[in-house]
Amino acid sequence: MSRIGKNPIQIPQGVEVKLAGQVISAKGKLGQGSVTLVDEIEAEMKDGHVSVRPRGETRHARNMWGTSRSLVNNLINGVATGFTENLEINGVGYRAAVQGKDLVLQLGYTHEIKYPIPAGVTMKTEKPTTISITGPNKQQIGQIAAELRGFRPPEPYKGKGVKYESETIIRKEGKKK
Repeated sequence: MSRIGKNPIQIPQGVEVKLAGQVISAKGKLGQGSVTLVDEIEAEMKDGHVSVRPRGETRHARNMWGTSRSLVNNLINGVATGFTENLEINGVGYRAAVQGKDLVLQLGYTHEIKYPIPAGVTMKTEKPTTISITGPNKQQIGQIAAELRGFRPPEPYKGKGVKYESETIIRKEGKKK
């Protein structure tokens, strides 16, 4: 029995959820989205809750039970409140700025990196060394954050690079004479 899958998902105020076969769609103040469930999983709505359960006792159905519940939960929470990922930039001369529909990064290369901001996603740079990525799709936000981090991952000797806000860099000691 899945510990995650057995918990029902409460639908918050202002979110409209529709169930059509294997497709669950949600519409809220931050946008709309949909999730298609695998055939071994069934979903039902009642009393302001969405619950998912496996149709049979196959291994694949049990494996997908908790995953499907998490996907539906992320969909509902995304259109209601959204997701945010914060990045920090460490290094002399490293900075970021939003210019129009592009995020411009200067990360020690001979050129600046222009990253186009996708539709439905907002990026803010309160300081030149922080980037805040916000949007309704958790997978998309995580993918964008990983791509930005990939331009200059943090190195272990001085800690220079782009890192997640919650990430800790294990520092190494340099060469000794």
